[in-house]
Amino acid sequence: MPPSSSPRWFVAGDINGFFGLVVDNLSILGFIAAALVGIFGFPAEVVFARMFPGTALGVLVGNLIYTVMARRLAQRTGRDDVTAMPLGLDAPTSIGMALLVLGPAFVAFKQQGMDVAAAAIATWQLGMASLVVMGLLKFVLSFAGEAVTRLVPRAGLLGSIAGIALVLMGFLPLVEALRSPVVGFVTLGLLLYVLVAKGRLPVKLPGVLVAFVFGTALYYALGAMGFGAAGFAWPQATSLQVVLPWPSLGFIDGLRYTVPYLPLLLPFGLLMVVGGINVSESARAAGDDYRTRDILLAEAFSTLVAGVCGGVAQTTPYIGQPAYKHMGARSGYTLLTGLFIGIGGMLGVVSGLVQWLPLAVLAPIIVYVALDITTQAFRATPPRHTMAMVLGFLPSVAYMLSIKVGNPAWIASDRLAALMSASDGHGLPEMAVIVALGNGFIITAMIWISAVAAMIDGRLRRASMFLIVGAVLALFGVIHSVHPQGGIYLPWMLEGLPRQVSWQFVGAYAALAALLGLLSLQARPILADDVAIAD
Repeated sequence: MPPSSSPRWFVAGDINGFFGLVVDNLSILGFIAAALVGIFGFPAEVVFARMFPGTALGVLVGNLIYTVMARRLAQRTGRDDVTAMPLGLDAPTSIGMALLVLGPAFVAFKQQGMDVAAAAIATWQLGMASLVVMGLLKFVLSFAGEAVTRLVPRAGLLGSIAGIALVLMGFLPLVEALRSPVVGFVTLGLLLYVLVAKGRLPVKLPGVLVAFVFGTALYYALGAMGFGAAGFAWPQATSLQVVLPWPSLGFIDGLRYTVPYLPLLLPFGLLMVVGGINVSESARAAGDDYRTRDILLAEAFSTLVAGVCGGVAQTTPYIGQPAYKHMGARSGYTLLTGLFIGIGGMLGVVSGLVQWLPLAVLAPIIVYVALDITTQAFRATPPRHTMAMVLGFLPSVAYMLSIKVGNPAWIASDRLAALMSASDGHGLPEMAVIVALGNGFIITAMIWISAVAAMIDGRLRRASMFLIVGAVLALFGVIHSVHPQGGIYLPWMLEGLPRQVSWQFVGAYAALAALLGLLSLQARPILADDVAIAD
């Protein structure tokens, strides 16, 4: 077939693709706003007028690049069925930014004596700087991403994010959804019906859009009749406000705030590189042969643009490219999505929509995403490594407990300090262990899973090396930080109980690494399972 000089800009399937991709992005923006404003008391005007325009600009830039890439591929191959790579805000890391970085940082800034306005601006600058850090990491790893995937087993990469999904993206939003039980439970059930059970609806519209609209209508109908959950209130009407996300050097002021959060930010960026490689392979299998490096560089660039212009959530190519192809979408849906989210974010349209979306409707969508991510991790991981992957979920549980007990509404700060230093004579203080286990939990999960997977494969020296890396990282607080906020440090600066806790964790990794090194010296018989592993 001769190359086509003018592939069509829009086809009917682009409408379905547009609705699906827009709802995904709106739900994530909505949850960020609901979490920051509703859970942490963050000023709404900073979220909507400063954070959202730059975040939306990143979505616009990335989708425009992917639209151009799709049209060029169509022209080069002469095909009219090329589907653009969908790009949007990454659900796990965007929610992680809200719940694990921005929200706690805002609380910490206030505890340090800042007023609300100053703490909000400092948090915004931290978010900008975080995106720049992750964007630079993704840019560098775009040229070496495949080497990373060869070093860390798939179970280690997917298991660490599955732990976040199940424990933090699944459980915490489920609690928020059930604070309005009727709306939250019905919305979640409808999502499971259309997305998991593949049930039919009486209208031919995307299932997520229907659940979105139905849940929102139910929420306000119950509220109007006086049956809404406690705390129901109609959102205040807001006028459209034009906010152009001009480049800013505010991220430079925020760089110093990122240090305690690097154990979270660096894995966030790494996982997006791995995800970009996976989605490129997925699109290739569906018939669209995009160059992996181009896909990765585009998402790195859009993340950097968002960070420099005030954004706080990183972009990523979505795993569902084959699904959008099955919808009949081509390249028009990414163009429409980019324009709607990008321009709508600048004009205040997106912020206006998000303010009307109740958390009880948004949270079930995040719960479904969490379930899907966890399920996909099990499907894509070799069965022999699944127990290693489940082990990697446990540090996420520790971090969830740290979030809850660190909330002054649950436990006063002086009481928490007492719990972290109180010993019952049976080892280290329990609360100190929980906090240390939770800090740096993503990297911890990757190391644990990788080490156990190597043990399962009979590669004890490789497992020992992963544990030695863990010991070094624990020494400086990159993982198992003894600081409640998870900050890194120089080991010789610690004193008293923190020093004891730190060196105990370092010693644990070193002792197991040495033991596995000694065991590797044994002559190992060739077993039947070895043939399966080699295959």
